[in-house]
Amino acid sequence: MKNIIPPIFLIIISLGNIIAQDDNGPAFKFIESKHDFGDVIQGDVVEHSFEFSNVGTLPLVISNIITTCGCTAPTWPKEPVKPGEKGKIKIVFNSTGKIGKQNKVITIISNTSTQKDRLFIMANVIPGSGL
Repeated sequence: MKNIIPPIFLIIISLGNIIAQDDNGPAFKFIESKHDFGDVIQGDVVEHSFEFSNVGTLPLVISNIITTCGCTAPTWPKEPVKPGEKGKIKIVFNSTGKIGKQNKVITIISNTSTQKDRLFIMANVIPGSGL
């Protein structure tokens, strides 16, 4: 029985090392994950850039960004972001046809361990003066 315990112990340690390697991959660190545009006049187009760093050890690749509405358009780096480098995800919100409080979710599909990260924008769309 004494001979069985060391090999099992080695297997457990090896599995732990394999799992720990996931922590060494690419990783986002955003300066902010939410942005509130405040009051926006209906029809205005506003934009905000979310700045991030790759705090991981491998290049970060954003494969897609999904928004909850066609009124929200993202732009992101198409090239890998190397460890230690910075990047920006620009979000453009078109308030045409919107009214009242708006909460939009931006889902980032990437090669990080979570595979999905989220950003949020908010706005309060108020009617224009009609001039």
